[in-house]
Amino acid sequence: MASDNPAAPYRDPESFELEAAGHCFTFYPAGRDRLSALLELIESAATSIEIFYYLFEEDGDGRRVRDALAAAAARNVRVALMVDGFGTAAPDRFFAPIRENGGSFSRFSARWNVRYLIRNHQKFVIVDGQKVMAGGSNVSHHYFASPEENGWCDLSFVVTGQVVESFVRWFSQLERWSRVDGSKLRAIRLLLRRWDPGSGPVQLLLGGPTRIPSTWARRIKRDLATARRLDLVMAYFSPPRSFRRLISRIPRQGGEASLIMAGKSDNGATIGASRMLYARFLRAGVTLYEFQPCKLHMKMVVVDDIVYFGSANFDMRSIRLNLELMVRVEDAALAQKMRGLVSHMENSSEAITMEVYRRKRGPLNWIKWRLSFLLVGILDYTVSRRLNLGL
Repeated sequence: MASDNPAAPYRDPESFELEAAGHCFTFYPAGRDRLSALLELIESAATSIEIFYYLFEEDGDGRRVRDALAAAAARNVRVALMVDGFGTAAPDRFFAPIRENGGSFSRFSARWNVRYLIRNHQKFVIVDGQKVMAGGSNVSHHYFASPEENGWCDLSFVVTGQVVESFVRWFSQLERWSRVDGSKLRAIRLLLRRWDPGSGPVQLLLGGPTRIPSTWARRIKRDLATARRLDLVMAYFSPPRSFRRLISRIPRQGGEASLIMAGKSDNGATIGASRMLYARFLRAGVTLYEFQPCKLHMKMVVVDDIVYFGSANFDMRSIRLNLELMVRVEDAALAQKMRGLVSHMENSSEAITMEVYRRKRGPLNWIKWRLSFLLVGILDYTVSRRLNLGL
């Protein structure tokens, strides 16, 4: 249940470790813990570091991570850094120390063409082919700052186990694709269509610009179709209609569905787009919250005894267009632990009842929300998809 005082002081939970389905996971809900874990992981590398970030900012924390990568390259660790050309504004000269020490640096979608509108929104680091750090957090002070500093509330994890092999395979395919000149969208669609996450309890699911649903979209939709309980924490929430129907179905058939969305963001249009959907969810019996302490960037879904976490939001871009990755874990103990994290966040969130929703709505806000949904949920996705896929 949400706190009566949604502005009550919020503290990020401590890092926690849990074994699930033959894998060892360590989760980092706190920003400074995420930075420390990332630096320690880089410094521990003995043979290789393969790393992709949507956003790698030229600030103090970005320099610390860059310098750690350059130092790793200097001690003969193979360092391969890729960043998204849209998300990362830092110039090539910022990454020069990595190259100067023998590492490699490249940009996804470096040239201005229709491919530029396809964003690789993934964030992951592979060390020695044995350990992966991934999640929603980028490399920037904003993602490592505390709630008191209005940093992003996010979640990263480090995992060891068989799923690491899937990360290694994906990075290899992505790296080869990035070296080819031209847009080559057919090639990336083919990679995504052929991606096999396996059938085990821990899977790496990919999303991207495909004409048919990606593994990420197919699996989460299948799980929602039979769900009895849903707990979702999502920074950006404006999913396709079919997903909205599946969520609304859960309480209508006697189950429970609870959603935590952003009360603060760097993009007000995403909040407005989410609020456009509240009324129908409330009428269906879905429990809604808006997280108040700071900006929300977390992407986590708990469906019955299945947990999803990674880079994908629950919006049109993340479900059908951007390159995304989500780890899917079937494990009851992990699901219970993550629901504890959700409860911790609910205690500092504002419960959105129908009364609260109507109070917030107002004529002017209603217009703003409709325009936000049109921009975020329809126009951005539709234009990018038609330019890139011809649909």
